[in-house]
Amino acid sequence: MPTTVNAYIAPAADRPLEPATIERRDLGPDDVAIDIAYSGICHSDIHTARNEWNGTRFPVVPGHEIAGTVAAVGENVTRHAVGDRVGVGCFVDSCRECEPCRLGEEQYCERGNTGTYNSIGRDGEPTHGGYSSSIVVDENYVCRIPEGIALDVAAPLLCAGITLYSPLRHWDAGPGKKVAIIGLGGLGHVGVKIAHALGAEVTVLSQSLKKMEDGLRLGADHYYATSDPQTFRDLRGRFDLILNTVSANLDIGKYLNMLALDGTLVELGLPEHPIEVPAGALIGKRRSFSGSMIGGIAQTQEMLDFCAEHGIGAEIEVISADQINEAYDRVVASDVRYRFVIDTATL
Repeated sequence: MPTTVNAYIAPAADRPLEPATIERRDLGPDDVAIDIAYSGICHSDIHTARNEWNGTRFPVVPGHEIAGTVAAVGENVTRHAVGDRVGVGCFVDSCRECEPCRLGEEQYCERGNTGTYNSIGRDGEPTHGGYSSSIVVDENYVCRIPEGIALDVAAPLLCAGITLYSPLRHWDAGPGKKVAIIGLGGLGHVGVKIAHALGAEVTVLSQSLKKMEDGLRLGADHYYATSDPQTFRDLRGRFDLILNTVSANLDIGKYLNMLALDGTLVELGLPEHPIEVPAGALIGKRRSFSGSMIGGIAQTQEMLDFCAEHGIGAEIEVISADQINEAYDRVVASDVRYRFVIDTATL
């Protein structure tokens, strides 16, 4: 029989989240049942709960930054055991047959991966995420959280961490590379830590200098305010790689001109309006404009192991479940340093 668990649901786009109970499926032979300890709040949760991207299946339980411990395993499970510290990220299944899946790039599954929430699972039922006391997930989509990371600071790594780690690795950030990160928020601050640990020279490009002390403490070598026009003159042709973590529509041409020969600007956010890319800014120095989203399961595990080795976790503010709606408003107002994490014991 399905298990009834406590959760916080978004009942409709124009209503606040509220406590409720949901059903989790029976433990299958390949499944892992996880007692959730912490669930991070991602801006994607807010977009979904408020139907800002359209297509939300209400009621929905958000949350795809999940950290907890294994409570039970199916008879065929070999990767995880009861008591293991584990995490679940942005998706809980994929077709497993297409070329991206076979290459370990399940995030780009040609048939569409199964989101941790607001998706439909193989059983035909809606998926619900981490704002709940437990979850059942196929073992192939569960990652091990090393002992070197506390579960609360590990939770945001399952989305924010891999979102930055994946492009940093793909574009070979490391010694001798100059990397800039646009925005020092929930995504950007983790990117600064990871890029620094990889050995790159790291610059933060932020609207103002108000977070400069934080940026330098987290590992940035340089910090510039993009509200100052001189910044774009001083940094022209400087960087090998720029990661844009903000969702606002920026003047992309100004940032492309900061790239060196063969440099790449990678879009990680989802702006409201289409992005205008001036061809001249690309052609002049054989620059590239690209995009990236999270990473596959194997790379997510690699990221967690890397973060444990280098003592990297998210900068967090732990909240109780009854503070979720307030936290949503604070995220929208950029009033968080740098990631809210729900203590699910308070559900």
